[in-house]
Amino acid sequence: MTDAVRDQDATPFTLRQFVEDGGERLRMTVAAGGRGLEREVLEPMTNRPGLALTGYYGDFAWRRLQLIGQAEQGYLNSLPPAVQLERLKALFDRQAYCLIYTCGTDISPDVAAIAEAAGAVILKTELLTRVFSHQCTFVLERLGAPKARLYGTTVEVAGLGVMLEGAPGLGKSETALGLIKRGNALVADDFTCLRKDMATNTLFASAAEATRNHMEIRGIGIIHVPSIFGVTAVCPEKRLDLVITFKSMKETEGELDRTGQDRMTRTILGVEIPQLIIPVAAGRDLVNLVETAAQQYKLLAAGYDAVAELDARLRARAVAQSKLK
Repeated sequence: MTDAVRDQDATPFTLRQFVEDGGERLRMTVAAGGRGLEREVLEPMTNRPGLALTGYYGDFAWRRLQLIGQAEQGYLNSLPPAVQLERLKALFDRQAYCLIYTCGTDISPDVAAIAEAAGAVILKTELLTRVFSHQCTFVLERLGAPKARLYGTTVEVAGLGVMLEGAPGLGKSETALGLIKRGNALVADDFTCLRKDMATNTLFASAAEATRNHMEIRGIGIIHVPSIFGVTAVCPEKRLDLVITFKSMKETEGELDRTGQDRMTRTILGVEIPQLIIPVAAGRDLVNLVETAAQQYKLLAAGYDAVAELDARLRARAVAQSKLK
């Protein structure tokens, strides 16, 4: 079975996506070279090209975004204007494709012209270099993180990110709607976008931008969740903690462990996510079952295992009864 429509080690993105995604947070604008915005970011990191500006190009990290901070600009200002342009042009000649000026530095027409000629992009921000460098890391990691898209409805239930999956017509959206009415929140309906946080090896779920905050309910149509239930009824992104798979009762005959002792997991983007299979049949309260499953998972995560406790009690009772004999 193929889990994802798209599943890969890293997600490529362009300079345009970087500007659009991080423009507001990084206070970043395009100063020159707009036609180069479709170029792909080859390595999602920044590099301060101090040594390269002095004329030493050994191990020059041209695949990264080049950050021109106060130190770099101060050095350039110490050079004659013609030499400044020569040093910057040398970066472009060595395949640098994006320069980012911090601290609101003005970009001269001559610098803009050599960037345009090289097909490179110059970005500008008012942020201090250290602030921009720190914030930029989060933007780049998010854009370049491994991603996948799965067919499933994700809801925040009791503080957990729970994805409901299964064949069409089994009631995923209707169950999610019932959960929302009980005070839980919709993350994504029918189609869930996942990204992997490499630092914590966890997955985060969100909706596709086009369908965010909307649900399709058979017999009713498309609804806008926050307009009906309020802004607290939606959650833009949530860590994925549990996958619940709906199957028809017939599909699960003889397959399920009725005690819940068998622990199943689902591997997505290399991350193991706990999984439960819930049989669907007429009259079963799926909303209540999903809510209970989430609470049960929280207890397990906290170290309480009801199956182990019951087993220990039954064993202790059997031992006590054997001694009475």
